[in-house]
Amino acid sequence: MKNEIRKFIAATTFIDPEKIKDETMIFEEGIFDSMGLLGLINYFESEFGISVEDSDLKEENFGCINNMALFIARKKTVAA
Repeated sequence: MKNEIRKFIAATTFIDPEKIKDETMIFEEGIFDSMGLLGLINYFESEFGISVEDSDLKEENFGCINNMALFIARKKTVAA
């Protein structure tokens, strides 16, 4: 899952995937902005079959790839 997220971020931003580590803070590093977040949400919903709510929009869910993978896993567990 982490590699899929990394590939999406790299394809969207044209950044070398090797430069995006699991713990890279993508918003603090300027890799994504609010428009990038919208694309990320759409990707999560379509690729992983989860629903992202307004209350989910927190740094602990979207700050880095590690957090995103944990967030998706939690959402999938709740939905099951």
